[in-house]
Amino acid sequence: MPISPTQFAINPLQWVATDDGWIDPRIAPPLTERLARIAAAGFTAIQSEVPSDSTVDAYGKTLQEAGIRPGPGYVNLPWSESAAERAHHLGRAKLLAANNVQLGNGLLFLAMGMQRDAPRVAHPAVGYGHDATRLEQVRDYLAEAAQIITDEGGVAALHPHIGTWVETAADARFVLDSVDESILKFGPDAGHFAWTGIDPAGIIAEYRSRLAGIHIKDYRLDIAGKSRREDLDYQSTVRAGIWTEPGTGDADIPAILGAAGEDFAGWVVIEVDRGTTPSPGESVDLCGLWFQKTFGMEPASR
Repeated sequence: MPISPTQFAINPLQWVATDDGWIDPRIAPPLTERLARIAAAGFTAIQSEVPSDSTVDAYGKTLQEAGIRPGPGYVNLPWSESAAERAHHLGRAKLLAANNVQLGNGLLFLAMGMQRDAPRVAHPAVGYGHDATRLEQVRDYLAEAAQIITDEGGVAALHPHIGTWVETAADARFVLDSVDESILKFGPDAGHFAWTGIDPAGIIAEYRSRLAGIHIKDYRLDIAGKSRREDLDYQSTVRAGIWTEPGTGDADIPAILGAAGEDFAGWVVIEVDRGTTPSPGESVDLCGLWFQKTFGMEPASR
Protein backbone atom coordinates (compact mmCIF):
# COMPACT_ATOMS: atom_id res chain seq x y z
CA MET A 1 0.00 0.00 0.00
CA PRO A 2 1.82 3.12 -1.21
CA ILE A 3 -0.41 5.63 0.62
CA SER A 4 1.26 7.59 3.40
CA PRO A 5 -0.37 7.26 6.84
CA THR A 6 -0.16 11.04 7.21
CA GLN A 7 -3.09 11.21 4.76
CA PHE A 8 -5.37 9.09 6.92
CA ALA A 9 -8.26 10.38 9.00
CA ILE A 10 -10.95 8.69 11.04
CA ASN A 11 -14.65 9.43 10.96
CA PRO A 12 -15.69 7.98 14.32
CA LEU A 13 -19.29 7.12 13.52
CA GLN A 14 -19.23 4.51 16.29
CA TRP A 15 -20.14 7.26 18.76
CA VAL A 16 -23.29 8.26 16.90
CA ALA A 17 -24.58 4.79 15.97
CA THR A 18 -28.01 4.07 17.44
CA ASP A 19 -29.50 0.79 18.58
CA ASP A 20 -31.95 0.79 15.68
CA GLY A 21 -29.21 0.84 13.02
CA TRP A 22 -29.22 4.56 12.26
CA ILE A 23 -27.07 7.48 13.46
CA ASP A 24 -27.82 10.33 15.84
CA PRO A 25 -25.09 12.97 16.39
CA ARG A 26 -26.80 14.09 19.60
CA ILE A 27 -25.67 10.97 21.48
CA ALA A 28 -21.95 11.56 20.93
CA PRO A 29 -19.84 12.37 24.01
CA PRO A 30 -18.16 15.81 24.22
CA LEU A 31 -15.80 16.60 21.35
CA THR A 32 -12.76 16.93 23.60
CA GLU A 33 -13.41 13.44 25.00
CA ARG A 34 -13.67 11.95 21.52
CA LEU A 35 -10.56 13.71 20.28
CA ALA A 36 -8.51 12.50 23.25
CA ARG A 37 -9.48 8.88 22.53
CA ILE A 38 -8.80 9.32 18.81
CA ALA A 39 -5.35 10.78 19.45
CA ALA A 40 -4.55 8.02 21.95
CA ALA A 41 -5.49 5.45 19.30
CA GLY A 42 -2.78 6.88 17.05
CA PHE A 43 -4.79 8.99 14.61
CA THR A 44 -3.67 12.48 13.70
CA ALA A 45 -6.67 13.66 11.64
CA ILE A 46 -10.46 13.50 11.84
CA GLN A 47 -13.17 14.04 9.26
CA SER A 48 -14.05 17.68 9.85
CA GLU A 49 -17.41 18.98 10.99
CA VAL A 50 -17.76 22.27 12.84
CA PRO A 51 -20.32 21.80 15.65
CA SER A 52 -23.46 23.90 15.35
CA ASP A 53 -22.70 25.59 18.67
CA SER A 54 -19.12 26.48 17.73
CA THR A 55 -17.17 28.57 15.22
CA VAL A 56 -14.58 27.53 12.67
CA ASP A 57 -11.80 29.17 14.67
CA ALA A 58 -12.88 27.60 17.96
CA TYR A 59 -13.23 24.18 16.37
CA GLY A 60 -9.82 24.48 14.73
CA LYS A 61 -8.26 25.45 18.06
CA THR A 62 -9.88 22.46 19.79
CA LEU A 63 -8.46 20.12 17.15
CA GLN A 64 -5.02 21.68 17.46
CA GLU A 65 -5.00 21.38 21.24
CA ALA A 66 -5.79 17.66 20.87
CA GLY A 67 -3.00 17.14 18.33
CA ILE A 68 -5.54 16.43 15.58
CA ARG A 69 -5.57 17.93 12.09
CA PRO A 70 -8.72 18.75 10.10
CA GLY A 71 -9.43 16.04 7.55
CA PRO A 72 -11.89 16.16 4.65
CA GLY A 73 -15.43 17.33 5.22
CA TYR A 74 -18.72 15.75 4.21
CA VAL A 75 -21.74 17.24 2.47
CA ASN A 76 -25.04 15.41 2.88
CA LEU A 77 -27.35 16.61 0.09
CA PRO A 78 -30.89 15.30 0.60
CA TRP A 79 -33.08 15.06 -2.48
CA SER A 80 -36.36 16.95 -2.56
CA GLU A 81 -38.92 17.68 -5.25
CA SER A 82 -39.15 21.18 -3.75
CA ALA A 83 -36.83 23.75 -5.35
CA ALA A 84 -36.89 25.77 -2.14
CA GLU A 85 -35.76 22.80 -0.07
CA ARG A 86 -33.01 21.99 -2.56
CA ALA A 87 -31.85 25.61 -2.39
CA HIS A 88 -31.67 25.33 1.40
CA HIS A 89 -29.48 22.23 1.15
CA LEU A 90 -27.26 23.93 -1.43
CA GLY A 91 -26.83 26.84 0.95
CA ARG A 92 -25.67 24.43 3.63
CA ALA A 93 -23.19 22.90 1.16
CA LYS A 94 -21.77 26.37 0.59
CA LEU A 95 -21.34 26.89 4.34
CA LEU A 96 -19.70 23.50 4.87
CA ALA A 97 -17.32 24.15 2.00
CA ALA A 98 -16.39 27.57 3.38
CA ASN A 99 -15.81 26.05 6.81
CA ASN A 100 -13.49 23.33 5.53
CA VAL A 101 -11.54 25.72 3.32
CA GLN A 102 -11.04 28.00 6.33
CA LEU A 103 -9.84 25.02 8.36
CA GLY A 104 -7.25 24.32 5.68
CA ASN A 105 -8.63 21.16 4.09
CA GLY A 106 -10.79 21.88 1.07
CA LEU A 107 -11.80 18.32 0.22
CA LEU A 108 -15.46 17.48 0.78
CA PHE A 109 -17.10 14.14 0.08
CA LEU A 110 -20.38 14.94 -1.68
CA ALA A 111 -23.19 12.43 -1.12
CA MET A 112 -26.91 12.34 -1.61
CA GLY A 113 -28.64 12.42 1.76
CA MET A 114 -29.99 9.19 3.20
CA GLN A 115 -33.51 9.68 4.59
CA ARG A 116 -35.25 7.16 6.85
CA ASP A 117 -38.36 6.86 4.69
CA ALA A 118 -36.51 6.67 1.36
CA PRO A 119 -37.35 3.75 -0.97
CA ARG A 120 -33.73 2.67 -1.20
CA VAL A 121 -33.42 2.61 2.59
CA ALA A 122 -36.26 0.09 2.60
CA HIS A 123 -34.68 -1.80 -0.35
CA PRO A 124 -30.95 -1.08 -0.23
CA ALA A 125 -28.01 -1.94 -2.48
CA VAL A 126 -29.94 -3.06 -5.58
CA GLY A 127 -30.67 0.24 -7.33
CA TYR A 128 -34.33 0.02 -6.35
CA GLY A 129 -36.73 2.30 -8.21
CA HIS A 130 -34.27 3.42 -10.85
CA ASP A 131 -35.64 6.25 -12.96
CA ALA A 132 -33.52 7.81 -15.70
CA THR A 133 -35.24 11.19 -15.53
CA ARG A 134 -34.82 11.45 -11.77
CA LEU A 135 -31.18 10.42 -12.03
CA GLU A 136 -30.62 13.27 -14.49
CA GLN A 137 -32.23 15.68 -12.01
CA VAL A 138 -30.09 14.31 -9.19
CA ARG A 139 -27.00 14.65 -11.41
CA ASP A 140 -27.82 18.31 -12.07
CA TYR A 141 -28.35 18.89 -8.34
CA LEU A 142 -24.98 17.34 -7.50
CA ALA A 143 -23.30 19.34 -10.26
CA GLU A 144 -24.75 22.55 -8.84
CA ALA A 145 -23.46 21.65 -5.38
CA ALA A 146 -20.05 20.74 -6.80
CA GLN A 147 -19.82 24.09 -8.55
CA ILE A 148 -20.73 25.87 -5.30
CA ILE A 149 -18.04 23.95 -3.42
CA THR A 150 -15.50 24.72 -6.17
CA ASP A 151 -16.40 28.42 -6.10
CA GLU A 152 -15.69 28.42 -2.36
CA GLY A 153 -12.19 27.12 -3.06
CA GLY A 154 -12.98 23.53 -2.15
CA VAL A 155 -12.88 20.20 -3.97
CA ALA A 156 -16.07 18.14 -4.31
CA ALA A 157 -15.74 14.35 -4.56
CA LEU A 158 -18.76 12.23 -5.49
CA HIS A 159 -19.54 9.79 -2.67
CA PRO A 160 -22.10 7.16 -3.71
CA HIS A 161 -24.02 5.93 -0.68
CA ILE A 162 -26.37 3.05 0.04
CA GLY A 163 -29.99 4.13 0.45
CA THR A 164 -29.76 7.13 -1.89
CA TRP A 165 -30.42 7.89 -5.54
CA VAL A 166 -26.69 7.58 -6.24
CA GLU A 167 -26.06 4.14 -4.83
CA THR A 168 -24.83 1.69 -7.48
CA ALA A 169 -21.83 1.63 -9.78
CA ALA A 170 -24.17 2.45 -12.68
CA ASP A 171 -25.48 5.52 -10.82
CA ALA A 172 -21.95 6.64 -10.04
CA ARG A 173 -20.72 6.16 -13.61
CA PHE A 174 -23.62 8.19 -14.98
CA VAL A 175 -22.88 11.13 -12.69
CA LEU A 176 -19.11 11.01 -13.12
CA ASP A 177 -19.31 10.63 -16.89
CA SER A 178 -21.70 13.54 -17.32
CA VAL A 179 -20.29 16.12 -14.86
CA ASP A 180 -17.06 17.90 -15.67
CA GLU A 181 -14.08 16.54 -13.80
CA SER A 182 -12.94 20.11 -13.12
CA ILE A 183 -15.74 20.49 -10.55
CA LEU A 184 -16.42 16.91 -9.44
CA LYS A 185 -13.83 14.35 -8.38
CA PHE A 186 -14.46 10.85 -7.03
CA GLY A 187 -14.56 9.92 -3.34
CA PRO A 188 -15.99 6.37 -3.08
CA ASP A 189 -16.92 4.41 0.01
CA ALA A 190 -15.51 0.92 -0.50
CA GLY A 191 -17.95 -0.64 1.96
CA HIS A 192 -21.04 0.79 0.34
CA PHE A 193 -19.95 -0.39 -3.10
CA ALA A 194 -19.21 -3.86 -1.69
CA TRP A 195 -22.73 -3.98 -0.24
CA THR A 196 -24.10 -3.64 -3.79
CA GLY A 197 -22.17 -6.76 -4.78
CA ILE A 198 -19.23 -5.31 -6.71
CA ASP A 199 -15.51 -5.31 -6.06
CA PRO A 200 -14.79 -1.74 -4.91
CA ALA A 201 -11.19 -1.97 -6.11
CA GLY A 202 -12.46 -2.28 -9.67
CA ILE A 203 -14.38 0.99 -9.81
CA ILE A 204 -11.66 2.79 -7.84
CA ALA A 205 -9.13 1.72 -10.48
CA GLU A 206 -11.56 2.66 -13.26
CA TYR A 207 -11.80 6.27 -12.04
CA ARG A 208 -8.32 6.50 -10.56
CA SER A 209 -7.49 9.65 -12.53
CA ARG A 210 -10.14 11.69 -10.69
CA LEU A 211 -9.84 10.03 -7.28
CA ALA A 212 -9.59 12.59 -4.46
CA GLY A 213 -10.30 10.41 -1.43
CA ILE A 214 -11.58 7.05 -0.25
CA HIS A 215 -13.70 5.93 2.68
CA ILE A 216 -12.63 2.46 3.77
CA LYS A 217 -14.66 0.11 5.91
CA ASP A 218 -14.42 -3.55 6.68
CA TYR A 219 -17.53 -5.58 6.08
CA ARG A 220 -19.08 -9.03 6.05
CA LEU A 221 -19.91 -10.17 2.54
CA ASP A 222 -22.30 -12.89 3.75
CA ILE A 223 -24.51 -10.26 5.37
CA ALA A 224 -24.28 -8.00 2.32
CA GLY A 225 -25.38 -10.90 0.14
CA LYS A 226 -28.21 -11.82 2.49
CA SER A 227 -29.39 -8.21 2.46
CA ARG A 228 -29.72 -8.25 -1.32
CA ARG A 229 -31.23 -11.74 -1.58
CA GLU A 230 -33.76 -11.31 1.20
CA ASP A 231 -34.51 -7.63 0.60
CA LEU A 232 -33.48 -6.60 4.11
CA ASP A 233 -33.85 -2.91 4.83
CA TYR A 234 -30.88 -0.68 5.64
CA GLN A 235 -31.27 -0.70 9.40
CA SER A 236 -31.85 -4.45 9.63
CA THR A 237 -28.67 -5.06 7.63
CA VAL A 238 -26.67 -2.73 9.86
CA ARG A 239 -28.05 -4.38 13.01
CA ALA A 240 -27.18 -7.79 11.53
CA GLY A 241 -23.52 -6.74 11.63
CA ILE A 242 -22.49 -5.85 8.09
CA TRP A 243 -19.81 -3.46 9.40
CA THR A 244 -16.78 -4.40 11.44
CA GLU A 245 -13.41 -2.96 12.40
CA PRO A 246 -10.66 -2.93 9.74
CA GLY A 247 -8.79 -6.20 9.44
CA THR A 248 -11.59 -8.29 10.96
CA GLY A 249 -13.95 -8.73 8.01
CA ASP A 250 -13.89 -9.68 4.33
CA ALA A 251 -12.62 -6.45 2.79
CA ASP A 252 -9.39 -6.72 0.82
CA ILE A 253 -8.14 -3.37 2.10
CA PRO A 254 -4.67 -3.67 0.52
CA ALA A 255 -6.30 -4.20 -2.89
CA ILE A 256 -8.72 -1.32 -2.33
CA LEU A 257 -5.93 1.07 -1.42
CA GLY A 258 -3.65 -0.34 -4.08
CA ALA A 259 -6.27 0.39 -6.73
CA ALA A 260 -5.73 4.09 -6.05
CA GLY A 261 -2.33 3.81 -7.72
CA GLU A 262 1.24 4.58 -6.79
CA ASP A 263 0.75 8.31 -7.38
CA PHE A 264 -2.40 8.73 -5.28
CA ALA A 265 -2.08 11.86 -3.13
CA GLY A 266 -5.59 12.06 -1.69
CA TRP A 267 -7.13 11.24 1.68
CA VAL A 268 -8.27 7.95 3.16
CA VAL A 269 -10.96 8.07 5.83
CA ILE A 270 -11.47 5.05 8.09
CA GLU A 271 -15.06 4.44 9.14
CA VAL A 272 -16.92 1.87 11.19
CA ASP A 273 -20.56 2.90 10.93
CA ARG A 274 -21.48 0.61 13.80
CA GLY A 275 -18.82 -0.92 16.05
CA THR A 276 -18.75 -4.52 17.19
CA THR A 277 -17.43 -3.76 20.68
CA PRO A 278 -19.29 -3.03 23.93
CA SER A 279 -18.30 0.65 23.73
CA PRO A 280 -17.60 2.96 20.78
CA GLY A 281 -14.25 3.93 22.26
CA GLU A 282 -13.09 0.32 22.13
CA SER A 283 -14.00 0.19 18.45
CA VAL A 284 -11.92 3.33 17.82
CA ASP A 285 -9.04 1.65 19.68
CA LEU A 286 -9.26 -1.39 17.38
CA CYS A 287 -9.16 0.89 14.35
CA GLY A 288 -6.04 2.48 15.79
CA LEU A 289 -4.37 -0.87 16.42
CA TRP A 290 -5.02 -1.89 12.81
CA PHE A 291 -3.66 1.44 11.61
CA GLN A 292 -0.50 1.09 13.69
CA LYS A 293 0.08 -2.51 12.64
CA THR A 294 -0.54 -1.84 8.98
CA PHE A 295 1.57 1.28 8.67
CA GLY A 296 4.16 0.69 11.39
CA MET A 297 3.06 3.55 13.59
CA GLU A 298 4.00 3.54 17.24
CA PRO A 299 1.02 3.43 19.61
CA ALA A 300 0.29 6.75 21.25
CA SER A 301 0.58 6.80 25.03
CA ARG A 302 -2.68 6.83 26.97
